[in-house]
Amino acid sequence: MLRVGVFGAAGRMGATVCEAVGADPGLELVAVVDPAHAGEKLEPSGLVAARGPEAMAEAGAEVAVDFTVAAAARANALWCADNGVHSVVGTTGFSPAVLAEIKTRFEASVANCVVAPNFAIGAVLMMRFAELAAPFFESVEIVELHHDGKVDAPSGTAILTAQRISEALKARAPRTGGPLVAGGPEAAGGPDAAGGPDAAGGTEAAGGTEAAGGTEAARGTEAAPGVRVHSVRLRGLVAHQEVLFGTAGQTLTLRHDSMDRSSFMPGVLLAVKEVQQRRGLTVGLDALLGF
Repeated sequence: MLRVGVFGAAGRMGATVCEAVGADPGLELVAVVDPAHAGEKLEPSGLVAARGPEAMAEAGAEVAVDFTVAAAARANALWCADNGVHSVVGTTGFSPAVLAEIKTRFEASVANCVVAPNFAIGAVLMMRFAELAAPFFESVEIVELHHDGKVDAPSGTAILTAQRISEALKARAPRTGGPLVAGGPEAAGGPDAAGGPDAAGGTEAAGGTEAAGGTEAARGTEAAPGVRVHSVRLRGLVAHQEVLFGTAGQTLTLRHDSMDRSSFMPGVLLAVKEVQQRRGLTVGLDALLGF
């Protein structure tokens, strides 16, 4: 039986992970860590929350699942690497530099790490479908919607989706011409090209009508070249994302909705069981699903 610990065990996601681990016959929940609730008995596990990661080693945890915040998750992951505990991280908000640091530390460790911005298998499929669709449309935007307690924006899922769409466009450009590279309304010579009305000194240049605080600020953030992301934080939501593609006379919308945190548990449990076989750092659930 695989021994599992949970960082952030008193949070909404952490508590759901504890319940899922406890219900799996191949897993045993042996440690719960949550500094804000240290010394408290957490339900449904009945375990007493510890303050720090040392509890993982004391309980003999083989895998630690982390749903905390970015700063704490970084420290927890590095501790796991240094202490030979495999790590499964669902916390988002890591910078590329932090991911590189985690990668380096786990490459020097006997333990491995899986970091995934979204453990819902439907969300992973949505990202894959978006990669396939991207080269065939002239424009694309992402709208991600989450509960009002989510602190990072754009979401990790939206950023990863944008990056993969952008990479798909680059990869296909030599063969298809790349809709966002050549032939589209914003290609060289189009109205938004260099020297057009929106070029430097035009109406949208610094100080123009669409400078910071105007329309440009309302257009979301360019999370990857050619892909803008819009973030919504609203009470009553859990986790939702739309990828909208458009070209002449048609649109395509890909949408995934997580209505309950239980939607993430099959992916979390898969990562817990697979992380021991994934050398170093694995980013995203895709590799564990075979694509």
